[in-house]
This record gives sequence, C-alpha cells and structure tokens, in this order.
Amino acid sequence: MVGALERVLVCSPRAAGWDRPERVARWRDLGFHHAPDLGAAELQHEALCHQLATAGAEIVELSPANELSLDAVYVHDSSLPTDFGLIVMRPGKANRVHEGLHHAVSSKPLGVPTFGTIAAPGTTEAGDMVWLDSQTLLVGHGYRTNAAGIEQMRALLAPKGIEVISAPLPYGRGPSECLHLMSLISLLDEGTALVDLPWLAVETVELLRPRGFELIEIDYSERDTLACNVLSLGGKRLLAIEENRRTNDRLRRAGFDVRTFPGSEICINGSGGPTCLTRPLQRG
Repeated sequence: MVGALERVLVCSPRAAGWDRPERVARWRDLGFHHAPDLGAAELQHEALCHQLATAGAEIVELSPANELSLDAVYVHDSSLPTDFGLIVMRPGKANRVHEGLHHAVSSKPLGVPTFGTIAAPGTTEAGDMVWLDSQTLLVGHGYRTNAAGIEQMRALLAPKGIEVISAPLPYGRGPSECLHLMSLISLLDEGTALVDLPWLAVETVELLRPRGFELIEIDYSERDTLACNVLSLGGKRLLAIEENRRTNDRLRRAGFDVRTFPGSEICINGSGGPTCLTRPLQRG
C-alpha cells in the first residue's frame, strides 16, 4: 500500500452520473451532506488526477455504466487487487453491489485477471482492508464488511500464504455512517501509520505496535473532514485533502512530502478522501 504508485483506476464524477438528475436526486439516501455540485466536483477531481500524474502514475478511467450510482466515484471500495488478480468485492451498501463486476470487466484488458468474487451472504468493501505487509491483510469488521465476507477473504488468500486478520470497528455514529478501517488508519510507509487513535480498537493498536509501526495521530479537530484519509504515493510522498491543514503540517514535520488538492465537494460532501477516490492497480 506504500510502494511507488504506478497505475491507478479512477472514476470521474460524470462517469458516476453526477450529471444525471435521477442519480443526483438520491444524494440524501446515499449519505451525502448536500446535493452534489458537478462543476466543483469535476474541478477537484481534475486536481486529484493532476497530482497523481505528477507523481508518475498512469491513470485509468472507469467507464460509465447504467448500474453505477454517485458512490462509484469512490472507486477504491469495490475491488481489491492482489498479486494473483482482482478480488471482486460485494459492498455492504446495496447501491454499490454492481460496481465490483464493472471493475473486473474494466481491469481485464489491462492484464488484471479476476482471482475471486465475494458472494452473498458475505459483504466486503476494500476501504476496510489494510495490508500490514505482503503476507498480512487486516480487515475491518463493521457494517460494510461482515464476518461471512471476512471468512471468504480468508478462504481465498490462505492457500496463498496470506493471513487475514479481523479487526473490530466501532459503532461510531451508527450504520448510516461510512466508517471504514481506512477511515481510522492510513499507512504512510513501511513503518508509519496515520491514525485516529481514540476510535481504533485496543486489539488493533496492540497489533500495530509490536510490528514496529510509528503512529502519527491526526488533529482531532479535523476528524469530520477526513484527516485520516491520506494516500501514499511512495517514497515519503503523500496525497491529502488541502482543508486538513493541521494534520498535513504534522505529516510534514514528520518528514513527509505532502501534496494536496481541494476536497470540499468531491471528498467531504460524500465522505470519501483520496484513498477512496483511487484504486491502485500497480505499485513499485
């Protein structure tokens, strides 16, 4: 999750239907804070893509599809690439169930085969999945990823020598909130994690510390603006939302090169930061 980002899948607001009135009308049901502003969202998404390209990443655009919803712009959640191919997620949010198959179809021409597919009654979202190292996948157990989904992930990856560890997630503000494991922890490099420490389970923290991770805490005044949602570009380079100035300054003081883009509309409105807006397909 922290190697140099070489190829990344994104979904533009227009591809996700932010220009289609029938989709925009569902913004309350999907948990957006206000009706999306397409113009502002497009400008901010373009700024995101500019930073990704400047960092050396090849950008792959997800094509539009009738089954997508506004949430499809948060492209990270619906698939998990592995060294063996793509695992198609089955999101816990009902309007997103079709996204994973669309990812699989879009990734096949890129030489990324499908390795596995999560099936009912399992639910999984990749925003709940953090690779602690190449052989250890930490999976958040909450409202979006359930026990059956975690067991299916374990069955897929155990034969490949990968340990899948379940990490309990807090109740937070309830099932309507988008609370992923990656809402509470972002890996910055091989030994450093940005964390929302009070909201992490004790057993998760006790798992990280013996592995030698240094934990940098967010500025808690920026929790609601997704301060913990930071994308590693590799080589001590990070991509963050510019609104979270205090947390970004902490990261700079810790020796990281923090690049930013405005996220008021594309990120904060729909509760998805730079990790959510990107599906890394290849890292160095």
